Amino acid sequence: MPNVAKVLGQIVSTGSAVDLYTVPALKQTVVSTLTVANLTAGSGTFDVAIRVSGSAIEDKHYIYKNVSLPANDTFAATFGITMAATDVVTVASSVSSSFNLFGQEVTTT
Repeated sequence: MPNVAKVLGQIVSTGSAVDLYTVPALKQTVVSTLTVANLTAGSGTFDVAIRVSGSAIEDKHYIYKNVSLPANDTFAATFGITMAATDVVTVASSVSSSFNLFGQEVTTT
């Protein structure tokens, strides 16, 4: 079966950091798009980090940090981030926000 783009992860986050997606064993992943939707009537902020090999979170892992997101608004980023097996995308939001991650998993041997 060919590799196809798909939803890699979906989660609603409020407050503490949570893992949105972990690259499975024997896979590489190309992340194509990330969306963050503020589900509240108040503005908030969000963070997105990529933790190599699932390491403990450090400042160097953040690709977005304290990004403002107006009430009932959506942020979208399209890029081509390549991740290896066991890399983790971790997200957090100061208000209730929906995170969606899209991309393609490729089997490695």
